[in-house]
Amino acid sequence: MSFGCKIYDELVNISVIIATKNEAHNIDGLLSSIKNLDYPDDFYQVIIVDDNSSDGTSEKLKLRINKFDNISLEELKKRGLTGKRNALEYGISIAKYSSIVITDADCRPEPGWLKSHSKGFVEGFNFQFGIAPFERNTTFMNKIICFENLRSSILTFSFAGLGLPYSAAARNLGFTKKAFLKIGGYSKTQDTLSGDDDLLLREAIKQKLKIGRITEKGSFVYSKAKETFKDYLNQRARHTQTSFHYLLKQKLALGLWHFLNLFFLFSVVLIALNPLFGILTLFKLITDTIVVKFYEKKFGYKFNLLEIVPLQIMYELLLILHFVNARFMKVKWK
Repeated sequence: MSFGCKIYDELVNISVIIATKNEAHNIDGLLSSIKNLDYPDDFYQVIIVDDNSSDGTSEKLKLRINKFDNISLEELKKRGLTGKRNALEYGISIAKYSSIVITDADCRPEPGWLKSHSKGFVEGFNFQFGIAPFERNTTFMNKIICFENLRSSILTFSFAGLGLPYSAAARNLGFTKKAFLKIGGYSKTQDTLSGDDDLLLREAIKQKLKIGRITEKGSFVYSKAKETFKDYLNQRARHTQTSFHYLLKQKLALGLWHFLNLFFLFSVVLIALNPLFGILTLFKLITDTIVVKFYEKKFGYKFNLLEIVPLQIMYELLLILHFVNARFMKVKWK
């Protein structure tokens, strides 16, 4: 496997596939983002596949996409199918270009999104994933979720850089149609309710495909974070369930990483046995702060120094809660 992304002037033809379900309220924002893409209209197509929406999503799209020559709408109900996997798979099957990029209807790609993916395809990547931050607002819940996304992104991209990719956000994911067919499409990603992106990556690793990271400025795909603690916990539990189906080497590496982090964090409770345990905790918190400040801008975030330590402690504690929820609670899709 190979990682990284060189800069090329060539542009490839790309098919963008977007699955929608009850996203009428997001259609205008999505189309606005597509309109602002810094990519020639005749070099890409957008296929929006509606998954049996009941809120007028298809009707709204039919009215809006008349202004776009390169956007088409497909309705999954006409195929007698349902579900996001089927929506994406159908869209990919009818795509006219061999380079595929997928995102969600509630996402807002930056203008340089397709150019960055094009460079990855020119480099020869079979699968490639980019950065997908959450939009910031003033709520404490949003701050927790965004910080967790930052820490998870740092870990994901760092592990990938070391030759051990394990996760990718479907909000910013690209692959060749040939590679998608080689791994059997979504047929081997049925292990969990969600996590198609991570499980696609798992299958690509099994096939020893070339996997790359898209990290260029202007290539981010933003989306809104969950607004309630309940929805957030349910979403994170689903994602954690997916990790139970990672490859053994991925689980061992992540397990060791999180164990060491938790050990360093809670070493302070052993300070009565040896003062050095307190130093371990202090070392971890200082190191975490440095890492966050170094990487935050690269992943689309900004936190002040006074926020980082408490947010980092909450992040570690929430990892335990997510694991417990994923293992013992009944996780719902919606």
